[in-house]
Amino acid sequence: KWSPKLNLISKSDLHQVWERYIVDSAQIWPIASSRNGIWADLGAGGGFPAIVLAILSAATTNQTAFTMVESDTRKSVFLRTAIRELGLKNANVVAERIESIDPLKATTITARALAPLKDLLALCERHLAPDGLAIFPKGERAKQEVEEATKTWNFSISEHSSQTSGGAKILVIKDLQRA
Repeated sequence: KWSPKLNLISKSDLHQVWERYIVDSAQIWPIASSRNGIWADLGAGGGFPAIVLAILSAATTNQTAFTMVESDTRKSVFLRTAIRELGLKNANVVAERIESIDPLKATTITARALAPLKDLLALCERHLAPDGLAIFPKGERAKQEVEEATKTWNFSISEHSSQTSGGAKILVIKDLQRA
């Protein structure tokens, strides 16, 4: 209903929503499901992965609050509608630019298809708690993005193979500091 108007999901991907978006988002949950606190999804767009993760969290005793940051007003309205219709008490939307909001002090940050890794790190630096994790699904260029990011940033990283896309990785970053 919303996607054709807002381009929430690429028209070419509509037939594979389950695997390409829902399962792809859900595979992040086991990586950080034991972490409570604030989970920020930057550039939340169509709600992937945050809506899926908020649903998974709500089904557990996990005490995570999901904050979706989306500057596009129309997409923010969609996200608020989805949160309301799904009855997610653990999620909210901030309809502002990532760079202009107060630091979120998030224990976990995600972003899907928002920017290259070096730029994502710059966006999440001020919003990540000192002991926080940044979790970024990345495509087949993940290795090159990591190499490029290490020119500007110091961090610890672990990689998980994607269950939904051969060659894709889920990057888990902590101890983030400018080089």
